[in-house]
Amino acid sequence: MLELGVKFLISYFIGSLMGAMIVGKLRGGVDIRTMGSGNAGGTNALRTQGLGFAIGVVLIDVGKGVIGAGVVPGLEVPFVSTDPEVSRQWLTLCCGAAAVFGHVWPIYHRFRGGKGAATLVGTLTIIGPALILPLLVVWVGVLVVSGYVGLATMAAAVSVPVWIAITRLPEDQPLFIYCVVMAGFIVRWHRTNMQRMRDGSEHQNTKLMIFSSKRKTGDDGQA
Repeated sequence: MLELGVKFLISYFIGSLMGAMIVGKLRGGVDIRTMGSGNAGGTNALRTQGLGFAIGVVLIDVGKGVIGAGVVPGLEVPFVSTDPEVSRQWLTLCCGAAAVFGHVWPIYHRFRGGKGAATLVGTLTIIGPALILPLLVVWVGVLVVSGYVGLATMAAAVSVPVWIAITRLPEDQPLFIYCVVMAGFIVRWHRTNMQRMRDGSEHQNTKLMIFSSKRKTGDDGQA
């Protein structure tokens, strides 16, 4: 269990490296947590700082998931031997989850981070690359119908375990469990978006909608 614990912590520390804070530092100390929705994620970066800033944020946040799930499980850590009792698949899933948790609760930034979506996508590119296409299809579909980024993100996260249940169970039960847990967290971390949608104050991107020409302004906290 020592290997699992150590590598979980390494992934968590990597996940705690916030793309928004790194890019903001390079841009002269910009902290987007004090702007817009106050969320340290790609959507708030795009709305407050522009496309170039947002691309840098997303690349770093997705990359953390890739490293957490794809690199850390195979690391040779000094004084930590490979534990034959730990499943390599479960080790990979735990390290991926740790990177997501680090993004949401970054130890370097007083546990105030993003909402985990971009880093989760990074982990899925390693542990389930075939899931990326259906995830994107649902995300884009919900976005162009509703105009809500947060709703699209929640719907996409929930669609992944549903897709696995239909197409890949019982063979991929560990991956199914991982995606169910992560989808639950994604929905929970977007509860403020749900509240704003109920209140009518959530930002709605009408430019992307295919059935409406209205424009609503408000706030969005998607990561």
